[in-house]
Amino acid sequence: MEVIEQTQQQVERFLRKVAQKFPNSEETDLMTDIHLRVSQDSGDLMAFDDDGTEITRCVVDEWIENKNDNFNELVTAFLRQDMIRLKDVVDNLGIMKPYSFVLEDEEGENIAELYLADDDTIIISDELLPGLDEELDDFLKHLID
Repeated sequence: MEVIEQTQQQVERFLRKVAQKFPNSEETDLMTDIHLRVSQDSGDLMAFDDDGTEITRCVVDEWIENKNDNFNELVTAFLRQDMIRLKDVVDNLGIMKPYSFVLEDEEGENIAELYLADDDTIIISDELLPGLDEELDDFLKHLID
């Protein structure tokens, strides 16, 4: 089995465990984010609710003692890709929408928003509207001039 395939299976089981904790039903949980943390040393992938209570965890073998300087960027891209592949699972949790999956470092600091689900809208990106900051800056500049 290829390393990537094994990692994909480990992450898929992890996401399905999260989904099992929040089954889709008429009574939805009031939660805004699922916080994911990855340890570059231990390979732990952990999920927490808004209160910091652990939902589930797994160890991704490929990530144990990973020394790659771009580790967070690679993990972000990998998790986004898996969430797209498992859209039916991550988009149908028993959580009141909108909710999002957020990647954090080991101290709980936000690294990236991985996935945002809001009824028919799903946003899978760091940036909702690329170039918006520049357009707002130009708009404000013209207002001031």
